[in-house]
Amino acid sequence: MCGVVGIAGFMPVNQSIYDALTMLQHRGQDAAGIVTIDEMNYFHMRKGNGLVSDVFQITHMNRMSGNMGIGHVRYPTAGKCSASEAQPFYVNSPYGITLAHNGNITNAIALRTVLFQSGHRHINTTSDSEILLNIFAQELDSFQCYPLQEENIFSAVSKLHKKVQGAYACVAMIIGHGLVAFRDPYGIRLLVIGQRTIDDGRVEYMVASESVALDALGFKLLRDIEPGEAVYITTSGELFSHQCSDNPQCTPCLFEYVYFARPDSCLDKISVYSARVRMGTKLGMKIANEWRHLHIDVVIPIPETSCDIALEIARILDKPYRQGFVKNRYVGRTFIMPGQNLRRTAVRRKLNTNRAEFYGKNVLLVDDSIVRGTTSEQIIEMAREAGAHQVYLASAAPEIRFPNVYGIDVPSVTELIAHGRDADEICYLIGADGLIFQDLTDLINAVREDNLDITTFECSVFNGIYITKDVDQKYLSYLEESRTDYSRDLKNISEVENLEIYNEL
Repeated sequence: MCGVVGIAGFMPVNQSIYDALTMLQHRGQDAAGIVTIDEMNYFHMRKGNGLVSDVFQITHMNRMSGNMGIGHVRYPTAGKCSASEAQPFYVNSPYGITLAHNGNITNAIALRTVLFQSGHRHINTTSDSEILLNIFAQELDSFQCYPLQEENIFSAVSKLHKKVQGAYACVAMIIGHGLVAFRDPYGIRLLVIGQRTIDDGRVEYMVASESVALDALGFKLLRDIEPGEAVYITTSGELFSHQCSDNPQCTPCLFEYVYFARPDSCLDKISVYSARVRMGTKLGMKIANEWRHLHIDVVIPIPETSCDIALEIARILDKPYRQGFVKNRYVGRTFIMPGQNLRRTAVRRKLNTNRAEFYGKNVLLVDDSIVRGTTSEQIIEMAREAGAHQVYLASAAPEIRFPNVYGIDVPSVTELIAHGRDADEICYLIGADGLIFQDLTDLINAVREDNLDITTFECSVFNGIYITKDVDQKYLSYLEESRTDYSRDLKNISEVENLEIYNEL
């Protein structure tokens, strides 16, 4: 999962893009990048490994002049971890184009071959984002005119949709033209657009992965960019939009609402916070109806995503809600950390127990999801060490049994604790006295209540159904190998560098 942002304005955007990326830092902690265009039509780029605050210093910010720019925070699902893989990417032909991307292209191997054979375009990294950029550039190059008209740009996106399979939300800039943003025809990855009016009455536009980035900069959310749609904002501030897919379908990623997105975001007309509260309502009712035999003394969230869910469960069950864990905010999210060893060591550094809330009690722990089970096992062990009598665990998401291919680093099936196991087996492995999972139907209903027009979500991690219909075992094996290669790359990074990247969170 990654975060993207683009701003087309009339004032310097370097600081605004930096601030927006910090609001999206939860979406990627591996690398960050910003590109701006100045008044002389030159790109200014800075990108590298680490957090936003690590990559950009005052000297870098001063060099990134211009009133239009895009930014990216990277959380890799495949490929290498070198700084060369950081986004945005750039090509000089035609015109000069730069692009940043959130998602994952499922036919990247075939596209790489076609690009070289038919377009003589060399892809210099393992990133599928560079492939996307070159396809977009190749389609724009087919128009022998300057400047391009908006219909040319929309035509290029339409042709890209026909070639590219998978999930993608993109922001791009074309020298001498402006900013382009587009979303895959299934709408798997999220993208919103907003505007603000400056003192002289002119309107500036911003696109981002989440609405929270707009809020922080004073942009008013206009709407979600529709699945398959492209928007084009010229250097003079004109906004054009067009549906570029023949058969768009709104099937956003369900896991965004469970885990990744910030609670203060609104995505596809759905409040993430409200969706999580409703998850708690559904799960609380299930526990009250099907697990009434449990003697629960207190409900305790595993911070932070599950806090709103746990509070609602406590209300439904009429039990005390307590903050039993204290979080060290300078350790990153263990799910998003690459490498199992980093995740294991981070849990104890990340959480500590309030012993008084556990000692002698039957506790119901609430988490947003269970992926590998490593974190759950350690947290249950911590609860017992703090004196808990019985430890039950409720998951706001169903069992995660299948890998994700659309931009979330849900691992291979061999690492998923729920794959091939029922709830009782999982409960035994993590050491809980009881384990309750949310039903998938309840989860979907909880999320879509704000927007009943959405009838289907991308929820392959739960049901193994890949909506792009192009995923087979051969591709899953390739993806697993790519993730293994990435883990090997991490081992080549010194321990000191790892600490520099992750301990500053």
